[in-house]
Amino acid sequence: MSVLVFIECADGKVKKSSFEAACYGQQVAASLGTEIVAIAIGEVATEELKSLGKYGAAKVLVDEEPRLKDYVSQAYTKVVAAAAEKENASVIILSNTNIGSGIGARLAARLQACYAANVVALPEISGDTLKVKKSVFSGKAFAEENLSASTKIIAIKKNSIEVKETGSGEAAIETFTTALTDADLNGVPQETVRATGDVLLTEADIVVSGGRGMRGPENWHLIEDLAKALGAATACSKPVADVGWRPHHEHVGQTGITISPNLYIAVGISGAIQHLAGVNSSKVIVVINKDPEAPFFKAADYGIVGDIFEVVPKLIEEAKALAK
Repeated sequence: MSVLVFIECADGKVKKSSFEAACYGQQVAASLGTEIVAIAIGEVATEELKSLGKYGAAKVLVDEEPRLKDYVSQAYTKVVAAAAEKENASVIILSNTNIGSGIGARLAARLQACYAANVVALPEISGDTLKVKKSVFSGKAFAEENLSASTKIIAIKKNSIEVKETGSGEAAIETFTTALTDADLNGVPQETVRATGDVLLTEADIVVSGGRGMRGPENWHLIEDLAKALGAATACSKPVADVGWRPHHEHVGQTGITISPNLYIAVGISGAIQHLAGVNSSKVIVVINKDPEAPFFKAADYGIVGDIFEVVPKLIEEAKALAK
């Protein structure tokens, strides 16, 4: 019996969300009196994988099949399922990302396991049952669920677990292969277009986002300058993407990308419920808007009522001064 953690990687590096998954898995494994094994897919720097030992992973299985360079749901599911069977894993930990969500339900069906997504806390363990707490209704409520199947799959919500090193050792690296068929590789991406920007939106600790209050794309340099000064990623509301001011891959909200940064700064965004659904998991929300009745202020931790064309330049100056 072991705890298996699926490690997501990008550009040869382990994603921050997967370090969170490893930390979560380490604490679950400690409670169960077992160890954690990780499974990574694709080409990843060896040192990156070895570093998972600091977060509790005793061993990392690596499947470097070239056809798995890009994410393919069926094939990734098969690899993780094979790793779980090899390691006799009773608990599988995923990040609640697009990829994690994509393979979580498939894994549950393949392994006849129970599956809980959006989990926000460590489970309460009673015998063979794990009680988990998860976020529901776009973060507006929590639900508790008992997982009692022999194999349990848990997808943890980003920023729910503190990432901290629990040891100084390196994880052992073991090559892992899975027999894939042509059917497993249906739907292989033909082209991958990387989002622009220095910081990946889904991995960013700080996000600066703009709405229609920016008045036009010619003013977007204020969002970019503030983001650059803070080391943040940029985002936008749906109306901004719809009118073509910004690309759709920057659209955050219920119909766009769901994010959970430590700090979300909303500039000139009124705060429609659809937008809030995609960002309300942010640890701290700062809203800048000249309309004191903007709904977003009700969800904000901090608010600035003022003209964004006066407020944002001052914030940029202060951020640059702090960075020196």
